[in-house]
Amino acid sequence: MSSDMHLKAAACLWACVSAASAADGPSRIVSADVCADAYVFALADQAAVAAVSWQAGQTVSGAPSWALDLPRASGDAERLITLQPDLVVFGPSGAGDAARFLDRAGIAHISLQWGEDWNTVTANLRIIGAALGETMRAQALVAELEARRANLMLRAEDRGRRPLVFYLSVTGGAAGAGTLVDEAIRMAGGRNAAAEAGASGWLAADAAWAFRVDPDLIITGYFVDGYATRNNTGARHSAFRRLLQGTARIDIPAAALSCAGPALLEAAEQIAGALDRQERGS
Repeated sequence: MSSDMHLKAAACLWACVSAASAADGPSRIVSADVCADAYVFALADQAAVAAVSWQAGQTVSGAPSWALDLPRASGDAERLITLQPDLVVFGPSGAGDAARFLDRAGIAHISLQWGEDWNTVTANLRIIGAALGETMRAQALVAELEARRANLMLRAEDRGRRPLVFYLSVTGGAAGAGTLVDEAIRMAGGRNAAAEAGASGWLAADAAWAFRVDPDLIITGYFVDGYATRNNTGARHSAFRRLLQGTARIDIPAAALSCAGPALLEAAEQIAGALDRQERGS
């Protein structure tokens, strides 16, 4: 039997099963993407989560310990249907080819909106909250996060200045305007050194950045807990090493930088903490 016929058979079988339970709301939630994981973990009841993304447990994931023993999922339609979900949550890249098989099986699915700014995070919380039947929980979480963001604004005002902050990944890449790192820096009350130099988007490795910027703080990403890679220009190039040795630095956990999710605020709070310590001279 071909793979397509397997999918059709599984879809038809699961359509009968899921129809009976659809009225009860999502009780078997499957997250198919590490970005979707973050929203599911934030809003779903633990007992309702049937599977998490294949990246759960890796350094780029903020999966709690209870999720690490759950089955793993991806965008593979046959695998998703086999997991017998009543809701599949995809990341901002969407369901792709899996959508037609999930639709045929009567399995609800939803995708995150794409964006690298805080407004997208709060919009996704509301969207996923509604899909999970957790609208009130989502509203409460958004209110809590917004209160923390307001506190960051007050701390920035108390500093009286907006320090220059430069992001450096272990590969030597940087982050300009319009990136989630840029958003975290601005939320913390800093100025993105790369953006101030005219850069936008995610930037490829270029050691010349070590001479273009003179930041008050460097935030490094994936130096401690990132992907295994041979391309560690950011850590090994002599120009970057000199910049790192002469400038205050903090390393942001990979899970906070892998997607624009609720952890974006945690990254901003870590940056703000470092700026506060600099302001106090400690």
